[in-house]
Amino acid sequence: MAIVNTIGDGIPQIGYGTWNRDGDAAYDGVITALEVGYRHIDTAEGYKNEEFVGKAIAESGIPRNEIFLTTKVAPESFGPGQIMTHVETSLEKLGTDQVDLLLLHYPSINDEYDINDYMAQFADVFDKGLTKRIGVSNFTIKYIDKALELLGDRKIATNQVEIHPLMQNWPIVEHCEKKGIPLTAYSPLARGKVADSAVLKNLALAHGVTPEQISLAFLMQEGYAVIPSAGARERILANFESTNIQLTEEEMAKIRGVDQNMRLVNGPWCPKWDDY
Repeated sequence: MAIVNTIGDGIPQIGYGTWNRDGDAAYDGVITALEVGYRHIDTAEGYKNEEFVGKAIAESGIPRNEIFLTTKVAPESFGPGQIMTHVETSLEKLGTDQVDLLLLHYPSINDEYDINDYMAQFADVFDKGLTKRIGVSNFTIKYIDKALELLGDRKIATNQVEIHPLMQNWPIVEHCEKKGIPLTAYSPLARGKVADSAVLKNLALAHGVTPEQISLAFLMQEGYAVIPSAGARERILANFESTNIQLTEEEMAKIRGVDQNMRLVNGPWCPKWDDY
């Protein structure tokens, strides 16, 4: 089995992402991921699959304390007094009394809710022990700085953002690194688009692997956690086995050169990104 490193405060560097996996697809994916060796599972309130993820974990035969479980609070749930209730509902669906990492999925959409209030609620959830770690997702420089100010000595375990070779997201990456916040890369395969890169294809050929595996290896060597999503067993396994690939500094430099700022997630629910 591949050796999985950790980043920051013990976050396994490769996780199984469940975005866009509904019902049985989420259940089957998590079961398969755990069978092939993943011990980090990523879900969210907004994915509407937490109960299927929880069922898979419960029926996997793997002790809960050996699985690093992440979920996220949807920004629609940030209203005054709402976050605790929504987290308790997530925990109930997941069949656990504590997650390993709880994220705010986005800043409040169009700043509908006051960040001072929802960060105070988030801190309360952490202080009450419903999660071992707290973090954020899709937070831009402006929101990261405010979160750091409001959370005080509570550590931000990660900022989960879109990062892949075609959009390396340097403004937020460099800012988080300066602030000591580890990064988790979602959409690390650019929804399959990395397979079209000539540079990645050539490197894959040289290593006897796939462009997708090269992409994941690159991101992990950059120091990020990755949470690729896949349905087919062979893809789930291939993604996991990317932990065995070692790229040279010259190869890393080539991949850094393929960045096109190709952002895939940019809907009306998103903050104004720190573009470059």
